[in-house]
Amino acid sequence: MKKYLIIGNPVKHSLSPTIHNLWFKRNKIDAMYEKSLIEENEISNVVKNLRLGKIDGMNVTVPFKKKVISFLDELTPLAKEANSVNTVFKKNNKIIGDNTDIPGFQLALKKINFPVKNKKALILGAGGVAPSLIIALKQLGISNILLTNRTKEKALELKKEFDTLEIIDWGTLPTDCDLIINGTSLGLNSTDKIDLDFSKIKNKILFYDVIYKPNQTQFLKDAKKNDNNIENGLMMFLYQAQLAFKIWNNILPEIDEEIIRILKK
Repeated sequence: MKKYLIIGNPVKHSLSPTIHNLWFKRNKIDAMYEKSLIEENEISNVVKNLRLGKIDGMNVTVPFKKKVISFLDELTPLAKEANSVNTVFKKNNKIIGDNTDIPGFQLALKKINFPVKNKKALILGAGGVAPSLIIALKQLGISNILLTNRTKEKALELKKEFDTLEIIDWGTLPTDCDLIINGTSLGLNSTDKIDLDFSKIKNKILFYDVIYKPNQTQFLKDAKKNDNNIENGLMMFLYQAQLAFKIWNNILPEIDEEIIRILKK
């Protein structure tokens, strides 16, 4: 039996085992997928197990999407550009890091028919998923990307990789954005609240949260109160998982209403 897992901290919220184990069953693949809560000093051991064939592939979530890179042999072009890895596989005895967050986010925006070209976006957070969001938006033709982070130094480090980014102070919000994305982990816990006032943002823009569990974070609830459009990260999660599954099994699994319904529960 093949074995796959997702590593992260926290990882309890992840629905990756639910979706991948369902796809294994549907496609008659003898495999299992599990969650693995680890500390940073345990990354090397997990990669070693992949190298030894004790596991066959893994996903990576916060806060290890960059930290895992130093333990890998190669990166795909997308992962290298983003300097962020969410999918790891073995090929020709090499451990390779890939990034399915970028196309996953693009497919999610296309599904809700949100045209990005020539629009202005604000990203909250400079963590592991931020580079993927930036690259995805740039590839779709965004005109301007602003980014804010509670620790400004971290945002400025990201600007070194993406020089067209406009860094703004945390708490200073533009009023003319078309899209605001929560790329932080604030919202995974029900008590989490982003301490920003969005009431002056013009109505009817899209607030997008990469978090998919809970279904509506406080960020999205606050946006909805002000009559904005909201979308959580469920479809991004599904699309990135679908692409990871294809990398491991050379099969593109189906995303249907049953799967969406199961995950929403």
